[in-house]
Amino acid sequence: MIEIREEGTGDQEAIRTLNEAAFENGPEAAIVDRLRASCDNYLSFVAVDQGSVVGHILFTPAILDNGGLVGMGLAPMAVLPSHQGKGIGSLLVRHGLEYLSQSGCPFIIVLGHPKYYPRFGFERASRYKLRSQWEGVSDEAFMVVVFDGNALPKAGGIARYRSEFDEAM
Repeated sequence: MIEIREEGTGDQEAIRTLNEAAFENGPEAAIVDRLRASCDNYLSFVAVDQGSVVGHILFTPAILDNGGLVGMGLAPMAVLPSHQGKGIGSLLVRHGLEYLSQSGCPFIIVLGHPKYYPRFGFERASRYKLRSQWEGVSDEAFMVVVFDGNALPKAGGIARYRSEFDEAM
């Protein structure tokens, strides 16, 4: 049975290993390490199967340029290749969304697969006149889930992940 819990102090190496495996040694593992060192208010959950970390999801502050509203950005979300296709990623996403919804977070952005994230309530950010900070990001891939529509600026704006993500783009 899969357990979802907050990242613990002994989980860092396992999280690094699974991000390296899931993203084929891309920059994600290093970005997570840098965010852990530089960001005080991140939220990190792990999926544990029989005592081993097999999945991870990270949420870090995201800001809207128009008005300075702070929500969260989802990235990265990873599952060990040997455990993919078993619903672990979905468990992580749902757990994080529920937690953040209950904590009063106004929105969560994600740059992700347009056929995966809508099942969790994500929709095109452009519907709310929100744009990604990065040039060339497709409208279909830049999404948002809004928990407090009244908090969003009517004029929209640019939604920004933390600068640690810039190297991945």
